[in-house]
Amino acid sequence: MHSVGEKSKNDNMSNEDGKNNLNKQSAAINSTRDMILASNGSSGNSRKPQQVTVDTETLVAQTQDRMWRALKRRYQYDANLEPAQAFLLNHINSKIPLVILYVDLVGSTNMSMTLPIDKLVSIIRAFTYEMSSVIQSHKGYVLKYVGDAVIAFFPSSINKLLACDNAVYCAQSMITVVRNGINPILNQYDYPELSIKIAIDEGENTIVQYGHHKSSLIDILSYCMSIAAKITTITEPDRITIGEDVYNLLHPALKTRFKMISLKDRIQDWKYTNRQTGQLYNLYLME
Repeated sequence: MHSVGEKSKNDNMSNEDGKNNLNKQSAAINSTRDMILASNGSSGNSRKPQQVTVDTETLVAQTQDRMWRALKRRYQYDANLEPAQAFLLNHINSKIPLVILYVDLVGSTNMSMTLPIDKLVSIIRAFTYEMSSVIQSHKGYVLKYVGDAVIAFFPSSINKLLACDNAVYCAQSMITVVRNGINPILNQYDYPELSIKIAIDEGENTIVQYGHHKSSLIDILSYCMSIAAKITTITEPDRITIGEDVYNLLHPALKTRFKMISLKDRIQDWKYTNRQTGQLYNLYLME
């Protein structure tokens, strides 16, 4: 037999235990939710900006040092696509989410007709190498070089938010490196100044290997790859344009730096649509 006081005490202890269990369950649910949100890249507007720490001044200084030595024939640029190929090798014949970045050199056709061949080659080599260096410093991969363009990607399967933020920060660094790193050196040697235009989009990408050997070229096919390529054709020099899928994933602080482009007024032949809504796919220009 238990007294009334003992029974009341036991009931209170039981209630306390129940509350503690509920609190623990709630904490576990919240922890699991936070982990899921982080992995899916949808942590909301309260998240802090997630930027790869990159010292732009160091990038500029390194660029100038290489440019000086290259123009004096004391430095040889070397392209390396192996990291991207090694990453993609693990995803052949599958679809993975990636942020695609195109950076295009402005006026290269005119330069090819007016510059001596040695000057043109020096400019193209410097441009592609320095853009590749910036991409790698922002945790991106250089997929390939197409004429006067560099195509890169940022894996976004783990955290889409982080990948989109880093791609935009990378694009900003590229413009800074060209303006403050490459052009001042070119001016010293009577070379024309360079301008670039950058396009970024995000989405599912099919990974294709052209051949059966492990060393066969691996490439990317996707809707967002086509969109990024098209965006570069309508982007103005030294500007950054992004697709709405990237814009929607950006940190709020970054979003405020972009404005939507009026497609009807500026892009007469724009026919790309949002795959979810069926409406025209919106573009945003960094101000």
